[in-house]
Amino acid sequence: MTYTKYLSVIGVVALVIGVNACKPKNAGNAVTGDAASKAYVAPGKYDEFYNFLSGGFSGQMSVYGLPSGRLLRVIPVFSVDPEKGYGYSEETKPMLNTSHGFVPWDDLHHPELSQTNGEIDGRWIFGNANNTPRVARIDLTTFRTAEIIELPNSGGNHSSPFITENTEYVVAGTRFSVPPDHANGDIPINTYKQNFKGHISFISVGKEDGKMDIAFQIECPGVNFDLSHAGKAKSHGWFFFSCYNTEQANTLLEVNASQRDKDFIMAVNWKKAEEYLKAGQGKKQKVRYAHNWYSDKTHTAISEIKTEVTVLDAKTLKDICYFIPCPKSPHGCDVDPTGEYIVGSGKLAALIPVFSFDKIQKAIADKAFEGDYEGIPVIKYDAAIYGEVKKPGLGPLHTEFDGKGNAYTSMFVSSEVVKWNIKDLKVLDRAATFYSVGHLCVPGGDSRKPNAKYVIAYDKITKDRYLPTGPELSQSAQLYDISGDKMQLILDFPTIGEPHYAQAVAADVIKNRSVKFFKIDENAHPYVSKGEGTTKVVREGKTVHVYATAIRSHFAPDNIEGIKMGDEVYFHITNLEQDWDVPHGFAIKGAANAELLIMPGETTTLKWVPDRVGIFPMYCTDFCSALHQEMSGYVRVSPAGSNVPLTYSTGKNLPAADAGGTK
Repeated sequence: MTYTKYLSVIGVVALVIGVNACKPKNAGNAVTGDAASKAYVAPGKYDEFYNFLSGGFSGQMSVYGLPSGRLLRVIPVFSVDPEKGYGYSEETKPMLNTSHGFVPWDDLHHPELSQTNGEIDGRWIFGNANNTPRVARIDLTTFRTAEIIELPNSGGNHSSPFITENTEYVVAGTRFSVPPDHANGDIPINTYKQNFKGHISFISVGKEDGKMDIAFQIECPGVNFDLSHAGKAKSHGWFFFSCYNTEQANTLLEVNASQRDKDFIMAVNWKKAEEYLKAGQGKKQKVRYAHNWYSDKTHTAISEIKTEVTVLDAKTLKDICYFIPCPKSPHGCDVDPTGEYIVGSGKLAALIPVFSFDKIQKAIADKAFEGDYEGIPVIKYDAAIYGEVKKPGLGPLHTEFDGKGNAYTSMFVSSEVVKWNIKDLKVLDRAATFYSVGHLCVPGGDSRKPNAKYVIAYDKITKDRYLPTGPELSQSAQLYDISGDKMQLILDFPTIGEPHYAQAVAADVIKNRSVKFFKIDENAHPYVSKGEGTTKVVREGKTVHVYATAIRSHFAPDNIEGIKMGDEVYFHITNLEQDWDVPHGFAIKGAANAELLIMPGETTTLKWVPDRVGIFPMYCTDFCSALHQEMSGYVRVSPAGSNVPLTYSTGKNLPAADAGGTK
């Protein structure tokens, strides 16, 4: 297609949008009279659901209560967070280590809750780093990032981190195909078709502790993997990916990667891949990637660089991967609760294809192929398709399920959520989102047991719905009641970052497991002080360790002298509180990183390098009591070579020590 023809096509699409979608038919009745009562949560009452949202370009994950839309927490994952000291404290810095060094930002697109028997179990939630490819595991007893693993052989990490129904694997597909890490990457970009490959990573998850490891990767043709979902129930043992850029373009993708009438859904038989792995068919490759994990016992993170990964070649092992034609540029790839129906969403299509797992299996058995693509068998479209939802709307992106035989698909171009029946493929209802909607979420909507109470839409463009805040507009989510036959919009609420995918679960699955404080007696941090009597200040050459405690409403020690220019000072602060929700903070004048936020029973470390001689106040940054303002102290810094002795105290004035300063 020439660029001129492409522009003509866009013009036609714009005309269709203008005629059919500029003003949703039900815009005047967007919110009915009982919406407020349905979304209202009285003071002192808990929300019914947790809603976990990607932070997109913020690199964080946010947690909202539903139906209130109240922001409960922002969880730092791939980006530093001065509010909590994440990525600034010595204990959390290793969490952001990669083979590229310390990387303090990323682009988190997709949260995924752990499952057991295809149902959300509330133990962990996983998130992907789209930029520097990584997968994180967040512990839902603490709502903290517990582990991050980097992905080799990847460029971007988008179809991730979707899971199998017993959380055997977290699976991640590369967004951008690139030359493998062990190969020479100094090659012309226009050799894409010869040298670029797409890799899928299968990350095993420890059944009890959640510890992640790259079990194996599958090398695939050089396409772009967009989204994915695991099979479930009857299709357990399979995984499904949407693929685009089957043209293998490397420039001007909006034209060059949209030429074919169809791209692919890729079906992966991961049980068969396990057999090949056990039979020794995988090849060891030399790579470099970081594996980082955090301990709630030592309150410390550890980072290691790993140097090997096992790769299976899909071109050689022809019965682990199959391509299925799908309307071009598919985004969503979603599997219904029965595991029978796989929904592809071609962004540029005016229909929604629904594939049948049973028909896919029969087509494989009958070898109903239309040839191969780079050595991967391509199943005939008619042999795999269950049926098509005709004229559902414009720009289908993502589908969720309610467990009652219905599906909900977001329509980015026509700005609506469309409800349709899976069996007869008939459209049942439409609800306007008014602005461009991306992903959707039904609580448990990608599990075997959805909760058909709400669907939440996450909007990409939300101008005019909130008070203006300069050129940057609020991101947005919209809550619809789906308990009846018709969807009802009951709430808009702003969100952080850019919301992409999200997941929700009944609060009862998580809230009663929540850690309220860390037991001080179990604190195994190497620099812990379990009482004020154990506090001290120790010099090791030009390194000074301050073993300190915080309790309402003072630090111990709170006067320190004998620090000298050229010293590196490590404040190891232990919060002695053993009461729920009594954190303490710590900061000192001139600190070049961030504060510390220390939970009850926890030890956290701030590195401080003084840049001048003088007196430096330190104080608690987190309001902890009526005497919070009084929770402070002083550090004296003397010139290098000074004879001021290293002294410390709490609650008393020591005899003045002088080295040319004021007594």
